[in-house]
Amino acid sequence: MTGDARIRPMRPDDVEACERISSTAFHQLDLRTYQRAWPDPQSRPPERRERWHARTHHLLATDPGGCWVAEADGEVVGFATSSVRELMWILASYAVRPQLQGRGLGRALLEAALHHGRGCLRGMLNASEDPQALRRYATSGFRLHPQMLLRGTVDRSLLPVVRHVREGTPGDRDLLDSLDRRTRGAAHGPDHEVLGRELRLLVTDRPAGSGYAYVDGSGAPVLLAATDRRAATALAWEGLAASDPDVPVEIGHVSAANDWAVDLATRARLEIWSRGFLALRRMKEPAPYLPHPTFL
Repeated sequence: MTGDARIRPMRPDDVEACERISSTAFHQLDLRTYQRAWPDPQSRPPERRERWHARTHHLLATDPGGCWVAEADGEVVGFATSSVRELMWILASYAVRPQLQGRGLGRALLEAALHHGRGCLRGMLNASEDPQALRRYATSGFRLHPQMLLRGTVDRSLLPVVRHVREGTPGDRDLLDSLDRRTRGAAHGPDHEVLGRELRLLVTDRPAGSGYAYVDGSGAPVLLAATDRRAATALAWEGLAASDPDVPVEIGHVSAANDWAVDLATRARLEIWSRGFLALRRMKEPAPYLPHPTFL
């Protein structure tokens, strides 16, 4: 570790510096790993920075013991944010200033965040393609499951008629938490407050199958849980129906257990790419399920 660096709890006034580190570190990683067929990676735009701030302040409020920074010479140079939901530990975000990577700061931050999850039965995180981070997760007891990215524009003529999907309301919270427990083993609980402010909520609730999806402004489902693949597919199609036919949609974090999403991509003529990993400890791949980038 760097000479005078120390690991300490994150404070609210650290959030802006942590966002800058996250934006820089992940932009540089994207530049190293993006596919040539994709548009050039862009720095995080202002609206996404604001959402990052809001999510991190939320985690500081719910899980102060899971949020840590590395500080050197009075400056924040790295951070890790994590949460515990019921008996599951979740790594939300994690980065070190690029020029200081490889000096042990990342390992120390991850150990501090993992300590917050002591006693948890399960663990889950979304991992990038950074080899150092992947080794760190593997040596911490996580199994790495490759994920896919589904990308492309949606032809209006390919959209099926979807029935029994409605707009969600705060009154659906119990249903959502029940579906979370069934698919991933733990409810999102207080995270629904942030998700509901940022995203459109779709719900289907019938004896034949139920589920929910949080959908972003492009029409892509960014968090989805369902009892069966039919319900999951209906929710995803309903989200894609709101997409712009001239703007590519990206559905990320699709693990191999969620082949229903691959079938949907085939029908919608979306490209299928390999991107990132779902890292799991003492649990199987959730399905039908798409994890949120931050709250999983």
